Amino acid sequence: MDDFLTVRDLRMRFDDHEALKGVSYTMGKGLLVGLIGPNGCGKSTMMKCISRIHDMTSGFISVDGNDVSTMKPAEVAKLVANVPAEAGQTFGMTVMDMVMLGRYPFVDRIWWETKEDERVVREALRTFGLDHLRRKPVSLLSSGERQRALIAKAYVQEPKLMLVDEPTSHLDMKYKLNVMEYLRKMARSDMTVLVAEHDISLMARYCDVCIIMKQGEIVTIGDPKEVITEDLIRDVYEVEARVGLDVDGEIYVLPKRYAGME
Repeated sequence: MDDFLTVRDLRMRFDDHEALKGVSYTMGKGLLVGLIGPNGCGKSTMMKCISRIHDMTSGFISVDGNDVSTMKPAEVAKLVANVPAEAGQTFGMTVMDMVMLGRYPFVDRIWWETKEDERVVREALRTFGLDHLRRKPVSLLSSGERQRALIAKAYVQEPKLMLVDEPTSHLDMKYKLNVMEYLRKMARSDMTVLVAEHDISLMARYCDVCIIMKQGEIVTIGDPKEVITEDLIRDVYEVEARVGLDVDGEIYVLPKRYAGME
């Protein structure tokens, strides 16, 4: 399904600032998609429009054939899950408490988790290597553990589309790779995953498709090995870089200098 996710002429304006300027693309199922671009280019704004955190100024967005603008937030949450860059206030919650919050779209009237909710959450905790930490306060987790807990919370929503904002920004090399492996595994399970991330080499290695953005518009979309070039890095980031393939055939990006320097 090439049109599992459809974004057509998406525009978003905040007062006098036009954050998104007619963004259009389609994506199929089971893909890990990288959103790449400098700060302020519209990556996070676009994801918030898809999940209805923001009401778009104009345009059209559908997920699995559903026009999200006509859906209630709880209905959107059954299709689309968000993984924020930060956990925010956890108020003394344990890991299991926080992950259980991901089941809220399935709650009918008064909150009371069912045996099915508990089964889904425990399965997710095992999947993400967190079951032994389920009684630990979220505030005491390492950065890598906290990020996996946020992904697990989104995972138990059983979404068809997961939107992940800067999942590796505070992680060391081990956990960067660990988190990306989990996200790729979810994409392979027929879930589409959109990841906004600044580590271009990491995105190029793991993503099936990259969407490159600049100043609220899409510059190009495609296979990272084809679209990520030295010219593109110079145009989008104003940085001179070396782009090449390592001995394993994986693409890498080595920033060299700000292009405006003499």
